[in-house]
Amino acid sequence: MLEIENLNVWFGIGRDRVDAVRGASFSVADGESFGLVGESGSGKSTILKAITGLAPTWSGRIAVDGQELGRRRDRTFYKSVQMVFQDPYASLHPRHSVDQVLSETLHLHGFRDIDERVVQLLEDVGLGARFRFRYPHQLSGGQRQRVAIARALAGEPKLLLLDEPTSALDVSVQAEILNLLADLREEHGLTYLMVSHDLPVIGHMCERLAVMKDGEIVEVMDVEKLRQMKAEHPYSKALLAASVAG
Repeated sequence: MLEIENLNVWFGIGRDRVDAVRGASFSVADGESFGLVGESGSGKSTILKAITGLAPTWSGRIAVDGQELGRRRDRTFYKSVQMVFQDPYASLHPRHSVDQVLSETLHLHGFRDIDERVVQLLEDVGLGARFRFRYPHQLSGGQRQRVAIARALAGEPKLLLLDEPTSALDVSVQAEILNLLADLREEHGLTYLMVSHDLPVIGHMCERLAVMKDGEIVEVMDVEKLRQMKAEHPYSKALLAASVAG
């Protein structure tokens, strides 16, 4: 579903250039959930931005479902690839009701049966029709993130990019959202690329993961190695040890 080969992403030019990602390569199979882990600033979210076109200066190869990506992302791309952002408070327009958020998204994707689809999306994320005409300030953090997930699902995508989707939420709500994402993946046959600094979250959600340090992927491993503390790279070992100590 996703192929990344020798990806380099940078910001600025000349002396001001910052190389955020260097030579990253990995692939994600159709239906797989793949994690990107590492400390803040390691380049995890920048890879998601390069895929979605939010980081325009990159080189290498990115292919989604066999289609190689160029500099621009068209409507068909955004129909098959969607992103769920970290902060549900910032990702929803404060003056738009849940109905407006979902209806406008469905309209942009070219759907006609919008009323039925809005209700179905809300049912899918565990909210239901009673939340349809509420505004973001009337929702909890977890409910806002459910709306953001519903919006991402509106175009019936194949690949969801999850950028720390629970880190801004209370601990009590995090597990609910992670379980919702796991259920949705199974029900809709979705593929996930998930960014997190939280190894237990990745261990719960993913089959494989890549460990990033200073813009580079230092190790790709399956989640069984993670659970058995069998990392090979010194940095991966240190991350595992820190997560256990924490």
